[in-house]
Amino acid sequence: MRRVEHVMGFPVSLRVDDRDVPAGAADAVFAWLRAVDERFSPFRPDSEVRRLDRGALSRAAVSPDLAEVLALCEEYRRASGGAFDARLPGRGLDPCGVVKGWSVQRAADLLAAAGARRFVLNAGGDVVAAGGPWRVGVRHPERAGRLCAVLELTDGAAATSARYERGDHIVDGRTGRPATALLSLTVVAPTLTEADAVATAAFAMGADGVGWAAARPGCEVFAVDAGRQVLRTAGFPAAA
Repeated sequence: MRRVEHVMGFPVSLRVDDRDVPAGAADAVFAWLRAVDERFSPFRPDSEVRRLDRGALSRAAVSPDLAEVLALCEEYRRASGGAFDARLPGRGLDPCGVVKGWSVQRAADLLAAAGARRFVLNAGGDVVAAGGPWRVGVRHPERAGRLCAVLELTDGAAATSARYERGDHIVDGRTGRPATALLSLTVVAPTLTEADAVATAAFAMGADGVGWAAARPGCEVFAVDAGRQVLRTAGFPAAA
């Protein structure tokens, strides 16, 4: 089973190698991701996030899913010392730094519940995989079309935060200024929820974020700083 759709502003590709997984499993994955975009996008005026932000919805009335996302945002805000913050000064509520990884991991859980044992789900370069090994390329932060590393995933996830697609869009919540100390940072973790949030928070922290991410249980890191120096943890699963 192979399928690609454009959801949440980026391409999402699915490959399932199991022969006995029903085709409806892929339908459920993409229906879930479309629903997440409608409910949690900070750019849709009728989304749950926007209604909460403008006071049309009370905190007590939010859905269990949004409550979980907001709790994760607060967890990483505290863990990063405020570098990661879904409520930056002068901006509305934006939980996208958590929503992408959280929602794609939930989609992967739907696949597993449908019987999939060997699959890979790639959401704009962030990957969750099962039943590997799968080879995953890490894009070169300055040379489009080239890789700076290839990693191997068996059961786990990898997420990259970088400046090459959207410029200096990640802001350090402690200063209100764009984070520019790193060119890219990739985190490998047991789930994409953690890999994506840790990568975003670490990137916002700057140079100190590499060591912070590496100290998180179960996380391995590959980073390129603004001086073009490569930093990686000893356990980073580089492919042979």
